[in-house]
Amino acid sequence: MTQLSVNHFLYLVTAAQWTVLLSLIAFVGGTVVGLPIALMRVSRSRLARALATVYIQIVQGTPLLIVLFLSYFGLGILGYKLIPLVAAGLALTVYAAAFLGEIWRGCIEAVPRTQWEASDCLGLNRFQQYTYVVLPQALRVAIPPTVGFMVQIVKNTSLASVIGFVELARAGQIVNNSTFEPFTIFCAVAAIYFALCYPLSLASRHLERKAHAGRN
Repeated sequence: MTQLSVNHFLYLVTAAQWTVLLSLIAFVGGTVVGLPIALMRVSRSRLARALATVYIQIVQGTPLLIVLFLSYFGLGILGYKLIPLVAAGLALTVYAAAFLGEIWRGCIEAVPRTQWEASDCLGLNRFQQYTYVVLPQALRVAIPPTVGFMVQIVKNTSLASVIGFVELARAGQIVNNSTFEPFTIFCAVAAIYFALCYPLSLASRHLERKAHAGRN
């Protein structure tokens, strides 16, 4: 057993940086995949709507832990051995895309029908309707729940430890195994998570109040 020292806490801070990096990968990847999913959900094509719905239902109905196992061990069996960061980023991207796609689908459908009809009267095609009329309005509605969902992404990165990725939660376990100071270590881990998530929660509530004020 080693004595708890400043270096242990610095190790936790370093691991927190990996947590932030993984969260950013998940959010950016989820955005890239989630926006087409949302557009497919409101598409005029029945096939596109069905495919997007199946994707969302499967991912939302599957624990993230299983998605992580499939990304790391499943692809490894198929010959695609990924390093833990890439595997965790891929799994969280798949997870985030399903939820963001559904969030943004609701925001797109929240745009008043009169806006669609007005853009039709102007002779805009579907792409122009989304670009100039619908998405700018949906974006204002989407920002608060999107920022709020980022909190869930940050917290869910803790599950990446099951495939060997050393993020904040896993770093806390490693430090505790060498110091046997669980209360102090995990209080520090909780404090770091709080420092990462609380500003996002505040931003989400502030943006939600601002959006409501704008609509009123």
